[in-house]
Amino acid sequence: MKRRTYLSLVAICAVIVAFAGFTFVRSVSAQEPPTTSTATAVAAPTHTLFDLLVEYVGDPQTAILHNVYDHANPSVVSITVRIPTQQTSMIITPQGIQQSSPYEYAAGSGFVYDAQGHIVTNTHVIANADQIEVTFADGTTRRATLVGSDADSDIAVIKVEGDMSAYQPLQLADSEAVRVGDMAIAIGNPFRRSGTMTHGIVSGIHRSVSAITQSSSGGSYTIPDAIQTDAPINPGNSGGPLLNMRGQVIGVNEQIESSVQQSSGVGFAIPSDIIKASADALLSDGKIEHSWLGIAGSTLTLDLNEALKLNKDQRGVYVTAVQQGSPAANAGLKTGTQRVTLDGQQVLAGGDVIVAIDGQSVPDFDTLTSYLFIHTRAGQSVTLTILRDGKTQDVQLTLQARPHAA
Repeated sequence: MKRRTYLSLVAICAVIVAFAGFTFVRSVSAQEPPTTSTATAVAAPTHTLFDLLVEYVGDPQTAILHNVYDHANPSVVSITVRIPTQQTSMIITPQGIQQSSPYEYAAGSGFVYDAQGHIVTNTHVIANADQIEVTFADGTTRRATLVGSDADSDIAVIKVEGDMSAYQPLQLADSEAVRVGDMAIAIGNPFRRSGTMTHGIVSGIHRSVSAITQSSSGGSYTIPDAIQTDAPINPGNSGGPLLNMRGQVIGVNEQIESSVQQSSGVGFAIPSDIIKASADALLSDGKIEHSWLGIAGSTLTLDLNEALKLNKDQRGVYVTAVQQGSPAANAGLKTGTQRVTLDGQQVLAGGDVIVAIDGQSVPDFDTLTSYLFIHTRAGQSVTLTILRDGKTQDVQLTLQARPHAA
């Protein structure tokens, strides 16, 4: 039924476009002789294509939003988790001393991933929970079990049992095809208000956002290729889908940039390509081992190029640190040894510049992390093209699994 609704909308639009084109052609091609009349000439009302769409279909954007909500909302779930606390506390009330609950509760969102009852959400939504409860849009509530979670991508898969015929899996879009300006629609459970829909546009793509994991060296990992949107996202939206105008999932709403922990118009979603890679790996293996290169680096800038005595148009990633025992260290990647001043700070010049990986250009650090995250796994061999002492050379190395802070 929903597919017919989409097709009928397209058909009506096509008819209107054809009708508008026919009217336009006829008006400019007809050679009717002028008529004489003493009556005052009155201009015929003109109708734009938008006017015709509103007349025959209604507001097109409203029609799209209605269709997306009707299609997707039955497959979006509200998630409530119970988290054991370290200790119970004593509260003094007029009725005497009472012991508070040894649990905390948190809420988030998710969506149906397949017909077997698997649901995708964020790792941080279900982290440390000893009980997970899923509520569908029709009010049906079921217990869920954890299949697997990946903190590095902040993607988790949970499972509910029972008949799933009423809850169709949402289709994943190709996030590489997402463009700035595309419509973005969020459905979720903000502030425990289930079934809430907001919309905006895709504000940016290929953003790097902080992961919930830290490296063993004390630095923080990032999640690449996040989709930025101005669709209002608030606490509780985490784990819910960010959809395009066809009702396909382009991302999982994951975090916001805000000083007050409420929507500021800068939200981020984990892209669908990472959702698929992570969810499928969790379903098949129960875990994911992300690849690790073992460097810290900086994207080249005009000032950095000047300080390092590089060509002003040179692009790439300057290696600022190499962790001991890492794949980069084993392959002999080098950091600088010559002290130079950049913006009043000391920088070590003379280190390697990574300009490509497996033949793919690396113009900035985000591109490097994105390629490693999406296209490689631990144990895989890659070829880095580096610039060393003014000369280009290839370095082959074998990636390791990411080490995490204890």
